[in-house]
Amino acid sequence: MGRTRARGISLEEDGSRTVDKVWRGRRIFARLGQVSQQEAEDWLAAEIGRRTTKQQGRGSSRPLFADCAARYLIESKQKRSAEVIAWHIDLLLSYIGAIQIDQIHDGTLEDFKEDRLGGGMVVDGREPLKPATPTTVNRSLEVVRTILNRSARAWRNEAGRPLLDMAPPLITMLPESRRPPYPMSWDEQDIFFPELATHLQVMALFGVNTGLRDENICGLRWKWEVPIPEVGRSVFIVPPEDYKTGVAHVAILNDAAWSIIEGQRKKLATDDRKDKNTEYVFTYRDHKGDHRIDTINNGGWQRARAAAGIPMMRVHDLRHTFSSRLRLAGVPQEDRNALMGHGGASMPEHYASADIGRLIEQANKASARQGTRTLLRVVNG
Repeated sequence: MGRTRARGISLEEDGSRTVDKVWRGRRIFARLGQVSQQEAEDWLAAEIGRRTTKQQGRGSSRPLFADCAARYLIESKQKRSAEVIAWHIDLLLSYIGAIQIDQIHDGTLEDFKEDRLGGGMVVDGREPLKPATPTTVNRSLEVVRTILNRSARAWRNEAGRPLLDMAPPLITMLPESRRPPYPMSWDEQDIFFPELATHLQVMALFGVNTGLRDENICGLRWKWEVPIPEVGRSVFIVPPEDYKTGVAHVAILNDAAWSIIEGQRKKLATDDRKDKNTEYVFTYRDHKGDHRIDTINNGGWQRARAAAGIPMMRVHDLRHTFSSRLRLAGVPQEDRNALMGHGGASMPEHYASADIGRLIEQANKASARQGTRTLLRVVNG
């Protein structure tokens, strides 16, 4: 028995076709006999349509997943991750959007997980998605978990009752194989960065000299800049709503990072085009205009790391590289915490210009190639 191109339809040895598919947690099974592939697909589509109509016509007051997802989007619109949440919901809606909230469980998500891992999923007519990692699929499942939990514990209907009047089912996460941090060596940086497009090269260099995360580099705004005349340069204060820990972070600029900021400032000042983007520090111009870069991890980044022979290099490893170089240069833990913006770091004491000057000196040690100790990577497995 072999599978045909439509998932759930099998071609038997005698040339007949069988439908055996789990749809929304329920099995659809039928032996269709000697029919064509198109006839089998038409039968399956019609059966799914019939079951959908039946489900929607039950007259139950239970809200659909799509209704609850819309409520979650409204509540999340001020979050840093609002766009990411909306993306995951878009992926989920065609699979479980029309299912009542009390009917969602692991079984109703099987098709979604299988299609996401296998690749080829199409959303809103866009290009088919590439196969996703278990980690990426789990981010979507976490959105489902959150919506179910809020439906059971926080949200109420007009009668004041929970939208889900039962304990939310456990949505099982896929097993993940997390890669360990991969701080770059100087030799790897010398090979890798020239492979990047100019605008990505500038952003990557800024990353290894500030330790900022991808979203903070891409989202860095000029209005966050605060001049410190006593030290002859500025800092950028990333507000709590834009920083992962929920606490404002003072981004310290060593000499290399400051040179990049001055270069971006000069580039902006000499750009006399009316549609130039004056909000973000790092922008990219294409046929649609001058806009913010959504992520450093695009096709150009992926091609460059492959060409450099370090395909395991992630954008977040720029941050690991900065941290590793600070540590190898002997920068004290307290200062490393402040420079990295770790959750336990206390930044108000560093607002004083003297402290900022000292932190700049410490941050400069991350760009000094001489005097650092050997980097030894230990990779498990």
